[in-house]
Amino acid sequence: MVVCAQTPTIHRVIRVSTIVMRISSLEGKLALLLIGAAVAGAVIAALLTAWTSSAWLGGVIAIAVCLVPLAWAAHAAMQPIRRLLRALSGSVASYRDGDFSISLRTRRHDELGQLIEAHNELGHALREQRQNLVQRELLLDTVVQHSPTALILTDAGDHIVHANLAARHLFNDGKNPMGLRFDDLLAACPEAMRHALEASEDSLFGVEMGDDEEYFHLSRREFRLYGRPHQLYLVQRMTRELSRQEVAVWKRVIRVISHELNNSLAPISSLAHSGAELARRNDLARLPKVFEGIGERVRHLHSFTAGYASFAKLPQPNPAPVQWAAFLDSLKLHCEFALAGDVPSESGRFDAAQIEQVLINLVKNAHESGSDPASVTLAITHGARNWRIEVADRGPGMSDTVLAQALLPFYSTKRSGTGLGLALAREIVEAHGGRIVLANREGGGLRVTVSLPAARV
Repeated sequence: MVVCAQTPTIHRVIRVSTIVMRISSLEGKLALLLIGAAVAGAVIAALLTAWTSSAWLGGVIAIAVCLVPLAWAAHAAMQPIRRLLRALSGSVASYRDGDFSISLRTRRHDELGQLIEAHNELGHALREQRQNLVQRELLLDTVVQHSPTALILTDAGDHIVHANLAARHLFNDGKNPMGLRFDDLLAACPEAMRHALEASEDSLFGVEMGDDEEYFHLSRREFRLYGRPHQLYLVQRMTRELSRQEVAVWKRVIRVISHELNNSLAPISSLAHSGAELARRNDLARLPKVFEGIGERVRHLHSFTAGYASFAKLPQPNPAPVQWAAFLDSLKLHCEFALAGDVPSESGRFDAAQIEQVLINLVKNAHESGSDPASVTLAITHGARNWRIEVADRGPGMSDTVLAQALLPFYSTKRSGTGLGLALAREIVEAHGGRIVLANREGGGLRVTVSLPAARV
């Protein structure tokens, strides 16, 4: 019963609050002003009509009397709106100039007050975003400036627009090169560094610096900034890393060579001892088999060392125009494969002997994977900037671990493998300016993709 008695009271309070809010709004204030003006005009008109005994004359005099107060009331009503518009105009101009610290103060509770509160909230949000951006830019600049990689950014006019501390020390004796032309900066660089930076591809190069030789890796990227083309050069010192890698490679080489030598020298030693014992016993009939075993192990060692020699003495490629039809006919004399797709009519440009060696090795690996010989395919396609040669099989493929290390020298999953086949293929392809990629096929098998430039500069 108490709740039921209080419910109408609550409804009345809500209705009164709603009416008060409507009256305090701009619409309510304007309505009150017009009603007050109409009531005042009607009262004045009635009084003047009674005084002049003429309704028409009383109305005219009432209108004339009310014009000035109405104009003043309209001016007073519009004054807050004019002040607000001026304040908003100044605030927007400050925002345009990047100053988000301005806030507007008001005691109004109508639509103008709500607009001012929304404006202040917008300014607060912009200030927070600006602070976050400044902090991020500061963090990014700190990371870039203290990065050990030398970074240089040039614009479309080949002028340097940014260089971090490492780039300043490497190229300009610690001074800021911003504003200089990149060609002028290169003029003072060592010849090897200058040639590498002038080239259009990533490279690894060495530079004589004092009594030591420093090695650097160069990455060059093109992109658009503010709608204009820019060049980004990243030069990283690789001397220590290469030294560590060189030591690791030598350790791996020593382990592989020691393993192979032990596998051959131990049987040779045993066979030599057996041969001496047979000679002492005058059992000459069994000596040829002993000598045959020694010869077999010696031939294996010769083959093993010849493989390393071919990898170490790989000559620079001599690219020349190559007709694909004749090249494939020559390749079929050395290995068996099924050609997938048509033979390109355009000519390639590469060292035919070295690329043939690569493909013979890849097709041989495909057959040794256990794939059906009819499923070993070779396809040649012509892209926008390169040739793609794909050798595919339907063997078991490779695990992720093997895929990550298959192209490394001396890595092999075969019991008698030297780990030089794919490494030699990679060395030849990269010497041509291309790349080699291994990937598992859907449905089983492996795909090896060799990319070669369509034309070399």
